[in-house]
Amino acid sequence: MSRNVLIVEDEQELAKILKRHLEDLSCTVQLAFTGEVGLRLAESKPFDLMLLDIMLPGMDGLEVCRRLRARRVYTPVLMLTARASEVDKVLGLEMGADDYLTKPFSVAELAARVKAIFRRVDALSEQARDAQQPLRFGEALSIDPRSREVQVRGQPIALTHKEFDLLLHFAQNPGRVYSRTQLLDAVWGYSHEGYEHAINCHINRLRAKIERDSANPELLQTVWGVGYKFAPEGASP
Repeated sequence: MSRNVLIVEDEQELAKILKRHLEDLSCTVQLAFTGEVGLRLAESKPFDLMLLDIMLPGMDGLEVCRRLRARRVYTPVLMLTARASEVDKVLGLEMGADDYLTKPFSVAELAARVKAIFRRVDALSEQARDAQQPLRFGEALSIDPRSREVQVRGQPIALTHKEFDLLLHFAQNPGRVYSRTQLLDAVWGYSHEGYEHAINCHINRLRAKIERDSANPELLQTVWGVGYKFAPEGASP
């Protein structure tokens, strides 16, 4: 199956090399060399994947990703950067990126990451087809997988792409305890060693949006020494 991929990379020779390698994976590839052009293209038509360099002239990749997610464009994003610090990686994931590659990287690593994202997208699509009916937990919470809308005690709330995926994963598996690594694998679709802090940030933001008191959570509970679980029986109406 052919996939449509957008590469946003200001190093034109690198962009062309990436294009050739993705075409070897049966992808149809379009190039953009600035963030502004990449943003316009990503909003103009659907893509199956976006390779997005962080260090772009003008609008950088983080801002492109932030604006896409704010406008409810959920194209999977694989960020490319020469910056290797954990802070930069977590920041990219926090902006809504699905994965992260640090330059220089091998063709094999690129192919592995791209294939992992495609597998994750296919799995999520299959789950969405199997779970079209809204999930309701009394008066406390309702989740509509089809429209990606969430209501808390009857009031709609805005979630980012990954916040919604994380909440839906919990809600589809109530009572099950997940470690941070398991949540990264399940929601991001790839083992992000060292990115566990991203889970903490997403959990904290979700709690701020869905809990009556985020300091004393009823729905997203911490299991000390292990991870987190979704406990709808603890929610107040």
